Amino acid sequence: MMFESDRIRLRALEPEDLDWLYKVENNDELWQYGNSNVPYSKYVLKQYIAENHSDLYADGQLRLVAVDKDTEHVVGCVDLVNFTPRHMRAELGIFIFPEFQGQGLAQETLHLICAYARDFMFLHQIYAFAAESNEKACRLFQRCGFVHQSTINEWLRTSTDEYMDARIYVRVL
Repeated sequence: MMFESDRIRLRALEPEDLDWLYKVENNDELWQYGNSNVPYSKYVLKQYIAENHSDLYADGQLRLVAVDKDTEHVVGCVDLVNFTPRHMRAELGIFIFPEFQGQGLAQETLHLICAYARDFMFLHQIYAFAAESNEKACRLFQRCGFVHQSTINEWLRTSTDEYMDARIYVRVL
């Protein structure tokens, strides 16, 4: 199956994902790596789950949940956002819960989403931003075939009102 590796299965969001999604989306320590800086209510997230079609073309974005196949525990999620149909590319975001990091699950998840994006979404490129100081993310992208294209100075604002440089990684599918 296209959505599975040896250990990971990707699936659409389900109503039972509300609690962990609420914790991730409202974790202000993660906001510096994304584009949000507002908390989400459970009501708004419940609507998001209910109204999301899990269709990059219909929604302009796609969030899939990474699940451990043996235990059925949610280990993280992966997003394709900023979809540009004209150029057939999308921005990638990935989050693996801390207790599951360092086990190669992020790498398996990236391989799965890249194959899905290529074979089913027909994307030409996926790109990702990573804080230059986030060495684990930078190594992950390089191990998964992404190429460091450039660095943007002071691109990401930290929670202490400082700015971090961001690297842009691109993978041609």
